[in-house]
Amino acid sequence: MCGIAGLIAQGSQAELERLATAMASAIAYRGPDGAGVWADAEAGVALSHRRLAIVDLTPTGAQPMVSADGRWVMSYNGEVYNAEAIARAPQMAGLVRRGTSDTEVILESVARRGLDATLADLNGMFAIALWDRATRTLHLVRDRMGIKPLFYARTARGTFFASELKSFHAAGLALDIDPDSVASFLRYGYVPAPYAVHRGVMKVMPGEIVSVDGAGAVKRRRYWSLETAAREGAVRPFAGDDREAEDALQALLADAVSLNLMSDVPLGAFLSGGIDSSLVAALMVAAGRGPVRTFSIGFPDFGYDESAHAAAVAKHLGTAHEQMTVTAAEALAVVPSLPDIYDEPFADSSQIPTYLVSRMTRARVTVALSGDGGDELFAGYNRHVFAAGRLAMLRKLPRPLRRSAAALLSALPDAGVEGAARLLPPSLRVAQPALKLQKLAEVLARDGDDVWRRLVSQNDDVAALMPGVAEHPLALPDVDGDLLARMQVYDAATYLPDDILQKVDRAAMAVSLEVRPPLLDHRVAEFALALPARLRIRDGESKWLLRRALDRYVPRALVERPKMGFAVPLDQWLRGPLRDWAEDLLDPQRLDLLDAVAVRRLWDDHLTGRANHAYGLWAVLMLEAWRRRWNAAPGDIPLARTATAG
Repeated sequence: MCGIAGLIAQGSQAELERLATAMASAIAYRGPDGAGVWADAEAGVALSHRRLAIVDLTPTGAQPMVSADGRWVMSYNGEVYNAEAIARAPQMAGLVRRGTSDTEVILESVARRGLDATLADLNGMFAIALWDRATRTLHLVRDRMGIKPLFYARTARGTFFASELKSFHAAGLALDIDPDSVASFLRYGYVPAPYAVHRGVMKVMPGEIVSVDGAGAVKRRRYWSLETAAREGAVRPFAGDDREAEDALQALLADAVSLNLMSDVPLGAFLSGGIDSSLVAALMVAAGRGPVRTFSIGFPDFGYDESAHAAAVAKHLGTAHEQMTVTAAEALAVVPSLPDIYDEPFADSSQIPTYLVSRMTRARVTVALSGDGGDELFAGYNRHVFAAGRLAMLRKLPRPLRRSAAALLSALPDAGVEGAARLLPPSLRVAQPALKLQKLAEVLARDGDDVWRRLVSQNDDVAALMPGVAEHPLALPDVDGDLLARMQVYDAATYLPDDILQKVDRAAMAVSLEVRPPLLDHRVAEFALALPARLRIRDGESKWLLRRALDRYVPRALVERPKMGFAVPLDQWLRGPLRDWAEDLLDPQRLDLLDAVAVRRLWDDHLTGRANHAYGLWAVLMLEAWRRRWNAAPGDIPLARTATAG
């Protein structure tokens, strides 16, 4: 795993190298094992690289790398797991390799087979910058599922690209805030792609190629589309019986995990004791590549602690397991550093434990496998079960009756709901019952995709916080099917790449840890998108098929429990140890972007316990903490005032 950066602009050789080097140095933690820069002043281009050495630890794996024929130059972040298979393709015959890196295979495949043919075969996670010296065109490419990040900025001077926004600051770009992006962030807790928080800055979309010529003209096209895969899956759904589905999934996952074990450095896995991470760990053990190391953290101060479940699964599987207990004070100590780790506003509070488990894991290994993607692809979220069950029944009621029920539920005090929930047996309890009941009330009177929009919103009334500002339109895939099917595709196209995967990328890369999610092998995704509803949720049981795959390795009793998530007690923290920090950030005199009265209303209602606005407030607080960190010192190169999703 690495960090990449570069630019297309006029300048001397020394100036281009200086700018590209500065951009890469700003993200040196993504690649502490080496640095490189390549520039061509005549063409007006420079590529830079920071290396985290994983495969081929020798200088033959260093980047930027030039193809044997001299035409192509590449700076690449990621891992391609089937590189050796690609190297054996007929068109690659006679290739004399300089080393054993996947970088070289990708580059020489492009030189011999072309970019499109190469991308069609790649299995992995990647963000690639590829300069074609013959056509003087820069190609920016992102993996199919959006695991690795890639930004680009069109400026008055030229086009800049990088793994993170810090590199644009290092290049001296004047980064103005885009209010529409802020409004979108306040709703979702992240800025949805292709937009970024700054005007003139865009994100390369999952499965996309962005091509920029020497004159700065941009062309965008998809080489793979989740929307297309979902449509094809709906037209040609999996037709086998339950056992055939189990066998097919097990074979796919076993191969995906086996491929993900490619490494020349120590490797392990995150293990929460839940379904997804337990299945990945089990398949690692089944692969028989030597002792498997697993890592987990526990939070006894938070009112729940899943580390005992993880330890039980690890004992059953026979992994070399390590776990760390994290106190509330240790978790709170991470909060001030969040704007440095996340240089675009980001408000998924599980960023805190994700960073902590990454830091712990990096002390032992350089690569960790994760279970990310299982919820989106196999229907694991509570909202998926809700959509397939209770919501489907409730929507049969007349809308006036649903509105009345919503009003009654909204009137229930949060404290009373939380107290009543504690009286339930542990098997029936859910995390944050008051917040879930509040969302239930808000979706009862809604229909269609607006239900999903509310369920994934951190602030539903963004117009009150930013009057007169329009959110960016969210480009949801155009797919048919029931609400459950659409929810899953929407989550996989937006929440997964823009929240979950970016959360993990920034947290892990901050400590120079590579995280690989084998459940997001594109073959697994295509298989999951073709599953009929009965194999996703059955009799109210989420991830029905994935659970059956795990049954082959781990007794059900070790993983069966209510879904808790990886959250922190934000509502309590904001009323307690984070209150002074929050009060400072919510100073009405400094809320330039937000309506101070609306923010104060949220804050007062939360402090008094009238409502739980923890997640909405966390978005506001992360915005303000980020703004104070990154928007204080504009640079000297103005960005283009407009950019399109084109």
